[in-house]
Amino acid sequence: MKKKILVAVVLAAVLAVGGFYLLKNRGNGVQFKTAKVSRGDLRATVTATGTVSAVTTVLVGTQVSGTVKQLFVDFNSPVKKGQLLAQIDPALPEARVAQTKANLQAAVANVEKAEATLLDAERTLERNRALFAKNFIARSDLDTADTNRLSAMAQLNVAKAQVEQQKAALNQEETNLNYTRILSPVNGVVISRSVDIGQTVAASFQTPTLFSIAQDLTRMQIDTNVDEADIGKVVVGQSVQFTVDAYPDNTFPGRVSEIRNAPTTIQNVVTYNVVVKVANPELKLKPGMTANVSIITSQEKDVIKVPNAALRFKWQPAEGSPERGSAGAAGAGRPQAGRAESGAKTQGVWILAGQKPRRAPLTLGINDGNETAVLSGELKEGDAVIIETTGQAKKSTAPAGGPGLFR
Repeated sequence: MKKKILVAVVLAAVLAVGGFYLLKNRGNGVQFKTAKVSRGDLRATVTATGTVSAVTTVLVGTQVSGTVKQLFVDFNSPVKKGQLLAQIDPALPEARVAQTKANLQAAVANVEKAEATLLDAERTLERNRALFAKNFIARSDLDTADTNRLSAMAQLNVAKAQVEQQKAALNQEETNLNYTRILSPVNGVVISRSVDIGQTVAASFQTPTLFSIAQDLTRMQIDTNVDEADIGKVVVGQSVQFTVDAYPDNTFPGRVSEIRNAPTTIQNVVTYNVVVKVANPELKLKPGMTANVSIITSQEKDVIKVPNAALRFKWQPAEGSPERGSAGAAGAGRPQAGRAESGAKTQGVWILAGQKPRRAPLTLGINDGNETAVLSGELKEGDAVIIETTGQAKKSTAPAGGPGLFR
């Protein structure tokens, strides 16, 4: 009997000690993941994508129809203003010029004929006046002579007008003949050629494009689409950094030159075109490249930086459990913040002092998406701020059937 009592006492003692340590471990089961506060430069940016293009691209076409007889340039050919690019077969325009010249000569001959007719009519009128004064002819003969003179004068004017008409027609045909010589309107580089020798081009309804000439490839621009939520932060003159897939390790500089007011709506998303001017002295950038653009809207140098995850972390000492809210993991959403009298955002972080969290109020500055600048507050470089917990606190009440049964 005594042996059974001794076994029961030992068993009760073991259960009591185990329950004590179990409750102790459960009470201290909350662990914190921290990050170090750092100091450095911080930039707030607006990101967008765009297409690299030449500042000025000229589409060279033809105003006359015909067959391409010769090509004098090709892709990537440098050209000067007025340089001959291509020749349309001039046979038909030359024939029309020759025909119009012949028509002009005929019109000039008609003028000479009309002048002779007028001269004869004037002479007849003078004779009839003399005869009528002596009563040798009737009044009707004098009127007929006068009418013939007026008719001859009108015919002369018609002939002269026909001469001017043929001159205009000749000028038009000679212009069309000149248009068979396709000339470069600017200095630049041929980036596209759309025709080959022997190809027939028709300019009846619209001007066909033969060449695309980039005026100056050392100066480029990027047409970006900035979301309406970010367009208010963008100002003309802001610095820009961008990359292209062809040179992933290179970062190119640029500057905002224009913010266009015309909106573009695609799938209910409103964007605005922001034009970025960039220098291209090494000709690395080519028209059509896709650029990943970061517009620097503001920047701070040598400031205390706190991770955004620390700003989203919340702790409830009264309940002994963490509450991270809807923000959850780092990088999702933005922390709720107030406003200081100066207009800066106010917020707090939890610092791990020993093994206990302590709240430190802060006044915040710009945010780059990962870190936020600290303008003032109880925070210094190297402090450990809490960003999340790795365990869950539990109440220290003993479960049913535990050591409490042996009280």
